[in-house]
Amino acid sequence: MSQLASAFISRRYSETVNVGGVLIGGDSPVVVQSMTNTDTADVVKTAIQVAELAKAGSELVRVTVNTMDAAQAVPEIKDRLLQMNLDVPLVGDFHFNGHKLLDAVPECAEALAKLRINPGNVGRGKKHDQQFASIVEKAVIYQKPVRIGVNWGSLDQSVLARLMDENNQLSSPRSSEEVTREALIQSALESAELAKSLGLASDKIILSVKVSAVQDLIAVYQNIANRCQYPLHLGLTEAGMGVKGIVSSTAALSVLLQQGIGDTIRISLTPEPGKPRTEEVKVGQEILQSMGIRAFIPSVVSCPGCGRTTSDYFQHLAQQIQGYLDEKMPEWKNQYAGVEAMSVAVMGCVVNGPGESKRANIGISLPGTGEVPVAPVYVDGEKTVTLKGDTLADDFTKIVEDYVKTTYG
Repeated sequence: MSQLASAFISRRYSETVNVGGVLIGGDSPVVVQSMTNTDTADVVKTAIQVAELAKAGSELVRVTVNTMDAAQAVPEIKDRLLQMNLDVPLVGDFHFNGHKLLDAVPECAEALAKLRINPGNVGRGKKHDQQFASIVEKAVIYQKPVRIGVNWGSLDQSVLARLMDENNQLSSPRSSEEVTREALIQSALESAELAKSLGLASDKIILSVKVSAVQDLIAVYQNIANRCQYPLHLGLTEAGMGVKGIVSSTAALSVLLQQGIGDTIRISLTPEPGKPRTEEVKVGQEILQSMGIRAFIPSVVSCPGCGRTTSDYFQHLAQQIQGYLDEKMPEWKNQYAGVEAMSVAVMGCVVNGPGESKRANIGISLPGTGEVPVAPVYVDGEKTVTLKGDTLADDFTKIVEDYVKTTYG
């Protein structure tokens, strides 16, 4: 967490859970994770997508384990990733038949870094506790943490029915929405207690209570955060597509993160046709970075443009610099510690250009409409050079590259 963010955000206390070497909770950084949408039984496609997500910055990657073929594929997927020098922790997502799959394919449990159980989809009636216990016992045997993930679209109906009956007996009954939110929390907390009674340590448990409406998500997480010390996994269960999904996720998670609630996040975007799955990873990173909680890649500050910037040159330069940083970051992060916190300003006119450029580590103030066609460059607040001519973009990129080498080398 940055010094600026830490002045405003006090993280809620929680246990620390080790997920394949990635620490979640406690004083550890908020972790970004994602999930594949390939058929897990297709080893090659799934391994490729896991690798893409991991390289984009997903620190955990969840895969669906819904069939015998999928369960048998998990160890092979892990082996292929290791052959690519990727040791990203894999999380197994189990619904309905997880107890059978883990009984039949124990090597699947061994290969996974974490198991995800949905209490609403683990079985009905007497089978619920038996099948839940079967999965938890595998987690205990193989020393794997478990996320107990409750969703309002698959809420344990026995819990909801019980709470609705109790509510009906009250002289002032609560709304059905309030009871449903309480049922989400009760399902998660009761399942955690059941898991502990079966031998799963409290530092092996992560909880989530996910919904798809922003205000409901905020309310339910604020409530559960005050009632347990388990790490919390944040995310709208179905955020939606494109701008809607990004805005909804940002609105909900930003409120909670600002209150110190949340230890790992997943942005559940509906993929747009032709767009990569990795977009959800970048959105998660950008939420944390824009709030000053974590830094992942040097940030580019650029102005929106106005009547003073009738030329689109500054737009192209901002895009070029962002692309350059994206391209270089995989190499830089292993060579230059702290480079992810660097800021670069690409401004379009004299109104805010010099001031914003001085505030950034490196900034350039391009000429606006009618201004002198030269661009002063500022490094750590000091004007160092004035650029002009056809090589301006390349010259500025070289200044950024030299700054990285000399400052973070």
